Amino acid sequence: MSLTVTENKRPEFDQELQKIAQYVMNTHTPSKEAMETARYNLMDSLGCAFLALRYAECRKLLGPYIPGTQVPYGSRVPGTSYVMDPIKAAFDIGAMIRWLDFNDTWLAAEWGHPSDNLGGILAVSDYISQKRVYLGLPALTMHDVFLAMVKAHEIQGVLALENAFNRVGLDHVILVKIASTAVVTFLLGGSETQILNALSLAVVDGQSLRTYRHAPNTGSRKSWAAGDATSRAVELAFMAMKGEMGYPSALTAPVWGFYDVLFKGEPFKLSQNYGSYVMENILFKIAFPAEFHSQTAIECAFKLHALVADNLSQIEKIILTTQEPAIRIISKTGPLYNPADRDHCLQYMVAVGLLSGRLTAEDFEDSRASDPRLDVLRAKMQVIEDPQFTQDYYDPEKRSIANAIQVYFKDGTYTDKIVVEYPLGHRRRRNEGVPLLLEKFKNNLGSCFTHSRVAEIYELCSDKKRFEAMPVHHFMELLANA
Repeated sequence: MSLTVTENKRPEFDQELQKIAQYVMNTHTPSKEAMETARYNLMDSLGCAFLALRYAECRKLLGPYIPGTQVPYGSRVPGTSYVMDPIKAAFDIGAMIRWLDFNDTWLAAEWGHPSDNLGGILAVSDYISQKRVYLGLPALTMHDVFLAMVKAHEIQGVLALENAFNRVGLDHVILVKIASTAVVTFLLGGSETQILNALSLAVVDGQSLRTYRHAPNTGSRKSWAAGDATSRAVELAFMAMKGEMGYPSALTAPVWGFYDVLFKGEPFKLSQNYGSYVMENILFKIAFPAEFHSQTAIECAFKLHALVADNLSQIEKIILTTQEPAIRIISKTGPLYNPADRDHCLQYMVAVGLLSGRLTAEDFEDSRASDPRLDVLRAKMQVIEDPQFTQDYYDPEKRSIANAIQVYFKDGTYTDKIVVEYPLGHRRRRNEGVPLLLEKFKNNLGSCFTHSRVAEIYELCSDKKRFEAMPVHHFMELLANA
């Protein structure tokens, strides 16, 4: 292929980018279910952020790079006393939400966690709301935040349906960057052209490799990569709002565009229009902080705990039956070097569940992982794919995340094969899951605030009408821990 372009004619913006910009700009009214789910999503994500503040490795990344920096209309970082520029605040909020691998999940050809976009959405909304009040204009409300969440979820999730960035070695946080860039530029008052310019800047930007998510390099960057992506989106949005130019064929330019350079020449596949499908179908992590492909396996392990915990020496083998993505992402043998390594190891998480009948963030720490019985159990495990599990995983009408476990003993006996198709946080289990999700939120609030503040925040978030009408900056002030 020639590397020379002889005709320097500026094209129209790529259709894929135009569709995103038009969706963000239009007056699409999300479904009632989507808006209600967005409220639960916000509560859950903030709860994950508050819980993450218990961990020094997370806290060390927070705060201004230059101590003492003061920013007019600065964005608050929930659970802390930090008031910073929206770019760094977006990083901090995003890193906190993602740190424990306990926030929402979207599974398709690509995976990801759309609530990662909240880093940019909350930081920028707090800043804008304060500035608007100073100028004598109406503040942004939490209703505006919920709308932005639905749109960010939709952009990230629809792009993930049939486009496997992981297959070319790219991390899914590229979709956080794209979704956050579009929504944040809109929140800043950007025109369609400014949104397009910002989106093109996000596309031609450097993109993260998945190196830090996989053996033998699994590490803590996977816990702050999304914060980095949503923060970069805020930076690019501000640049576009200042008039920085865009690059119309950022995706499609021959040789130099994203498709040719990073996507093996293949265009994005978009199987449906943007609406509110993703928020309606989002997956919540309710019971335990673990990579989502393992969630049903851990439920299976809990069900077997009473049968095997006192008979570990009698186990001959453990058969884990799963979907193909789980094998590709989280099935691993050998040493596990850090918490990030362990919460992306299917065998480790199942071993904890079988042994303890529980799985918490503390179970990934060195002190718990030093239990020699965990490695003994891991060594007895065989992981195999069930093609039907894989097929149902990709079926848009099912989107199951099935796993099964069967334990075989040395005397020739064996347990039933325990199968769980849909995890607790699935749309098909909403009625069962929402009360537990609210309990999780309240418990996580308690890890950061006094009893009286917990009650105040929980009561506000539970009152849909009052919560939606609340100015964003008042809500963020309530979450500050001075």
